[in-house]
Amino acid sequence: MSTSATTTTTGLIAILRGITPEEVVAVGSVLVDAGFAAIEVPLNSPRPFDSIERLATAVGDVCVVGAGTVLSVDDVIRAEAAGSRIIVSPNTDVDVIGAAVARKLRPYPGAATPTEAFLAVGAGARSVKLFPSDSVGTAGMKAWRAVLPTDVELLPVGGVDRTNLAEWAGAGAGGAGLGTCLYRPGDGAGTVRDRAHTLMNIWSADAA
Repeated sequence: MSTSATTTTTGLIAILRGITPEEVVAVGSVLVDAGFAAIEVPLNSPRPFDSIERLATAVGDVCVVGAGTVLSVDDVIRAEAAGSRIIVSPNTDVDVIGAAVARKLRPYPGAATPTEAFLAVGAGARSVKLFPSDSVGTAGMKAWRAVLPTDVELLPVGGVDRTNLAEWAGAGAGGAGLGTCLYRPGDGAGTVRDRAHTLMNIWSADAA
């Protein structure tokens, strides 16, 4: 079995669902300035592969750019061609995980049960997305942490915001995916910048 090439801690992932190619560089740049090391463009956004390509060209040397809502091997192939380095999915699909690992991309499969988490790890994932996060909770994450391999990081996604980010950080999350609390379609770069700094300050204080 192959595994994803890196097991370093991810930190916060900015999820830019609904962003357009015309907006993505400005928004991505303020996220990088705020300290985000990973940005995800979900594939159900307008012209997502164009956005990924533009973002990878603009900030790919200082930030990990990736595709989200990846549901098929074809999605993986197209995402890689656009410049993605991470592959984020809402589910545990061993074919998608395997395709990502084979291309030296880092998969982030979604899991809501220990069975799904172990299936993802068995397919080669070393980062597991707890989705939706409130279906697992911090207590559930700690229980998973006790039985999963120590080199597997757990990241809550879906419902994580400024009110509970510190709790997740304190519970040992390797990172978190931040969506509507950070960006909503149409938000300007200035609005995103302010939210990004607030969220990064919370994470940095409690994940230390």
